[in-house]
Amino acid sequence: MAQLTKETIIGSVLDIAPETAPFFLSIGMHCLGCPSSRGETIEQACEVHGIDCDSFLEELNAFLADK
Repeated sequence: MAQLTKETIIGSVLDIAPETAPFFLSIGMHCLGCPSSRGETIEQACEVHGIDCDSFLEELNAFLADK
């Protein structure tokens, strides 16, 4: 899988790697099936939930690299 970036759409991540859902849930994104949340970029979700996007991306990309 390619590296996720700030511009990656959350719905795309979940379609390709549904096992990443717990990462999004852990930052308070509890409505993963909602069309508006699935259409957000990772950066937008991090901004809304007060999460450091770079750290979050590091965690996600490390998880996906280990798969």
